[in-house]
Amino acid sequence: MLEDLDGQVAVVTGGARGIGFSLAGALARLGVHVALLDLLPSVTDSAKTLSAAGVRTHGLRADVTSEDALAAAFAEVSQELGSPAILVNAAGITVWEDSLEGTKASWSKVIEVNLTGTYLACQAFGRACRDAGHGGAIVNVSSMSATVVNIPQHQVSYHASKAGVDMVTKALAVEWAPLGIRVNAVAPGYILSDMTRQFTEANPELAEQWRGLIPAGRMGEPADLDGLVVLLCSSAASYLTGQSVVIDGGYTAL
Repeated sequence: MLEDLDGQVAVVTGGARGIGFSLAGALARLGVHVALLDLLPSVTDSAKTLSAAGVRTHGLRADVTSEDALAAAFAEVSQELGSPAILVNAAGITVWEDSLEGTKASWSKVIEVNLTGTYLACQAFGRACRDAGHGGAIVNVSSMSATVVNIPQHQVSYHASKAGVDMVTKALAVEWAPLGIRVNAVAPGYILSDMTRQFTEANPELAEQWRGLIPAGRMGEPADLDGLVVLLCSSAASYLTGQSVVIDGGYTAL
């Protein structure tokens, strides 16, 4: 069902580690040539690691909140790997803070990276597809936090940013359908990414509280998202667009 992915080119933001790197690896194993975008210097080494799958890879540092940086990055990807037909937006941050004490700067940083950065990366990708004369598939990494309030942590800016990602996904799916660009989102629950694992190891009581709220009885691993995301990138999902699919071990079903 996913054979059409072989030979395509994908851009993955936030691809140096964590969920982004895991999803890039899932695509690479299906024959997709992958470009990783990240602010971390390790992005080039991460890209080299993916080349073990037998595909061409490219890692470059880029700020998803910068229109100029994204335009330059997509131009470089097209030159190095070919015109991208897949975009996975996994770049994101969070801040835990009491809203009575939070600052405008803190709020703005989360919104800028998670929401504005997702939109700008989609825009750069959409322009690249239009200019190259082909369609494409976008998968934005949203969160179950777009629709439910996580406890006990306070993350109002994160919730707001991910709710915005879901609506950007819907709006662009409708607007860009005539261009042949499908836009979907995956909304993970608690996933043991690199950063989350570090936190749960330092705060085992909180990790246990989270697990107690998940019917599946465990937190997810980044690889738990692979199957859903590669499906959304493939023509096997050609009639699926404008959706945010929750994958959370049953957390939001309660």
